[in-house]
Amino acid sequence: MNGAKYLGEGITRCVTLSSLDLYLMSNSIGDDGAKYLGEGISKCLTLTSLNLDLNCNSIGDNGATYLGEGIARCVNLTSLSLYLRSNDIGVNGAKYLGEGIARCVTLNSLNLILLRNSIGDDGAKYLGEGIARCVTLTSLNLNL
Repeated sequence: MNGAKYLGEGITRCVTLSSLDLYLMSNSIGDDGAKYLGEGISKCLTLTSLNLDLNCNSIGDNGATYLGEGIARCVNLTSLSLYLRSNDIGVNGAKYLGEGIARCVTLNSLNLILLRNSIGDDGAKYLGEGIARCVTLTSLNLNL
């Protein structure tokens, strides 16, 4: 988690980034680490491409909320890939991820991988509502 904190703090200082790729699969980041990463991403207002691989990191609803809030501030994104397979995300986490995605109205490409979580029908509904607001999408890959 401390590593994610330091990464988040470093990303916060990169205010002119246009592309960010973070591959952090299986690093025990958890909700606290996701909070720091979400905060860091939220400062990158010029991002147009975000590729975030957080598969297998024990991220729950709180962590997904922080990530959703961070993504929501990246209103210039045209490409977003979120790999959150095999975490502990439920309905509430999916809701905030959906709300964050909904704020990215310039998205052309969305890859959303959430299999092996517990989002259920209601979580899928919230994600669908968020995706529906991305009217400029030309490429969509969902794996729920």
